[in-house]
Amino acid sequence: MFNFLKDKLKSWFKSSEEKAKAGEVKQEKPAEEKKQPSFETPKPQIQAQKEKVQVKKKTKKELKQERKTAKQVLKDIKKEGLEIKSPEARVEEVLVQEQPEEIEQEVKEEKKGFFSRLKEAFIPSFKLDEQYFDEIFSELELILLENNVAYQVVEKIKKDLKQELLCLELRKSEVQAKIQQALKISISSLFETPFDLVEKIRELSNEKPAVIVFFGINGSGKTTTIAKLASLLQKNNLQTVLAASDTFRAASIEQLGEHASRLGVKLIKGQYGSDPASVAFDAISYAKAHKLQVVLVDTAGRMHTKASLLKEMEKIIRVSKPDLKIFVIESTTGNDAIEQARIFNETIGIDGIILTKADVDEKAGTTLSVSYITGKPILFLGTGQAYGDLEQFDKNKFLEKLGL
Repeated sequence: MFNFLKDKLKSWFKSSEEKAKAGEVKQEKPAEEKKQPSFETPKPQIQAQKEKVQVKKKTKKELKQERKTAKQVLKDIKKEGLEIKSPEARVEEVLVQEQPEEIEQEVKEEKKGFFSRLKEAFIPSFKLDEQYFDEIFSELELILLENNVAYQVVEKIKKDLKQELLCLELRKSEVQAKIQQALKISISSLFETPFDLVEKIRELSNEKPAVIVFFGINGSGKTTTIAKLASLLQKNNLQTVLAASDTFRAASIEQLGEHASRLGVKLIKGQYGSDPASVAFDAISYAKAHKLQVVLVDTAGRMHTKASLLKEMEKIIRVSKPDLKIFVIESTTGNDAIEQARIFNETIGIDGIILTKADVDEKAGTTLSVSYITGKPILFLGTGQAYGDLEQFDKNKFLEKLGL
């Protein structure tokens, strides 16, 4: 699950490291120390000069000029307060710079994980300016968009990271934790806190049956999701009745009836083409008469672009007066699914979201975006076809699967 996006994020951090290392030289130039003049003459040059002296001796005038020049240079050195390093000191300095520990560190770099390699991208006390930030994080923006993350969400993540990291004085030892923390906090803030659906139903069903209506587009997995939820409620000692208010799609009533038979719960149905709102009303009346705690209402899939179908949905809402409206959406649909959720929320109003086919979702863009766009919580993830394949959404587990 989410492996594609996880791999993309890894490649981004690796690329960010390379860009940062390339920019490291540029950042170092202003702070470059003045080179100290050295009067050490390399051994090959000394040997060459000795051979030259043997061939031709210098004149008195030339020797006098050299002494004069040497005195002037020494005078300048004293004036500037510079230090003349002996050949022995220079050799010791080179040896110190080539300690075995540094060679061992280079070997260890190959074993670094997801965020570890990024910390070498910055030199100690590296200040991240806006231009450099945009250069390094432009690739992350592209990765998120390619993985169906809504543009509005991408802009929020970028804004959060910039606010957290811009102009910070970062040490190498702090970079890994700081980048990881900033990205994790930003993504975590995209999700509304989900409520416990089972406990919510217990509260609602104290005096009357809790009515929950499910809706979404064709093929999103509403009917199977309703059956999974009915099974979950049974395990929590909550009696359920199913309302087959999808009177439009062929075999939809038979499909829900098969689930009801397997689970041993009551199904209220009508004829194909009949008023779906009346079926929901009959199911609520049955639940009241038999003192059942929950009514789960299945509805026909409808496109978010069809105004007439949305108006029909509004009628079902008026008649059934649901306590909760759950939007069921396929997580692999991408940006179109996000637009569907937005329009349904604006037209009907939703209370929670269930994402189906999360087990085959490699990009995770819908999961990252839908809660932030609608302002509603993700309640469950559908992770298979069995009744038990309904996983309560936990944003911390989601972040772990992304490698955060």
